[in-house]
Amino acid sequence: MSQLTIFDILLLLETGTIAGLTILLIISLSNLWYLRRLHNYEKPKTWPRISVLVPARNEEENIGRCVSDLLAQDYPDYQLIVLDDNSTDRTLDILQEFARKDPRLKIIKGKPLPDDWLGKHWACQQLSEEADGELYLFIDADTMHEPDMLRCAAAAMEGEKAALISVLPHQIVVSWPEKLSIPAFYLGMLCGVPIGLTRLQTNPLLFVCLGQFLMFQKDAYWAAGGYSAVKQNIVDDLAIGRRIVAMRLRYRLLDGYRHISCRMYKNLDQVWKGLTKSTFATFNFNPFFMVFIYLLILILFLGPLALLIASPFIQGFPLSVLILTLVATMLAATLWILSDLRFHFPFYLVFTYPLSVVFMTVIALASMVLTLQGKARWKDRGMPKFVKL
Repeated sequence: MSQLTIFDILLLLETGTIAGLTILLIISLSNLWYLRRLHNYEKPKTWPRISVLVPARNEEENIGRCVSDLLAQDYPDYQLIVLDDNSTDRTLDILQEFARKDPRLKIIKGKPLPDDWLGKHWACQQLSEEADGELYLFIDADTMHEPDMLRCAAAAMEGEKAALISVLPHQIVVSWPEKLSIPAFYLGMLCGVPIGLTRLQTNPLLFVCLGQFLMFQKDAYWAAGGYSAVKQNIVDDLAIGRRIVAMRLRYRLLDGYRHISCRMYKNLDQVWKGLTKSTFATFNFNPFFMVFIYLLILILFLGPLALLIASPFIQGFPLSVLILTLVATMLAATLWILSDLRFHFPFYLVFTYPLSVVFMTVIALASMVLTLQGKARWKDRGMPKFVKL
């Protein structure tokens, strides 16, 4: 029996890479089908009262635009409550200026943070205790909204008969750290979790959402324990959402491109702190699983491109391997094209996807190290080492 040559091994490797990328492509195409847009629902017969709940800590750059947009909603019955989470900038002053002009805005001064709570979780818990709506909508302070956002969200909740919906905003990316990270994050959601499958089963691990927009049925929120049930979990959105799914309540992920936008981070420091805070937690603090996934990502997305670049310098490089390498590279690029087109990222970022893969891998490893050392921080507050979902 003849031994395998290096080219035989490369042939097998590229065949496996094509198979893996094909699976991701199938998942992505199915998700494009299942990911409904927020405006594609008929209006309900009645409009339930909505409590719009916004936690804000040191958000002087964003809170004015967010509150202005939320007060301009054309929805017939809603309340707007914003909690100032002990901000050290002008956040509270800006809120008070709005409240003097529009009494519909209710401001809560956040209570001191208990030792066993994370900051945003404690803020959201206080907000929910003040809410009186049938629907609770938790909104991040850096989001921007069209006037019909609440109408579309309420229609989606009714149309889907959902206990929880999470809506993907249009993400604005300006600096290169944003461009190398946020589109990669959205690609991971597009090809990482089959949305259609999550609708057919109740396994909480097959769940993806984004905490910038979470709308709960009031009864479902409290049945899941509210934020007190996830008070030390870094990825609170995933944790509380998975509790909803585990209770066999209906959840939907929707595309809110037309109605909600956000600039999640604005520079390298914010990207680094934000993603190192949460990436390792997304993998349930399992270092072996996270390392395995990122090795797989490197093999699938960088392996074919690296081999393609090296092929002219390898004597006797077989045509069969070259063809498979080209196919694999094209499949990898196709995944990025589909994601960037659907989520309206600049098309030229398709050509920088290798840099995105490297950047996100470095962030993931840093997230694991910093979290295990207890050095991850956000909003000038420390994060716990880990609390599994």
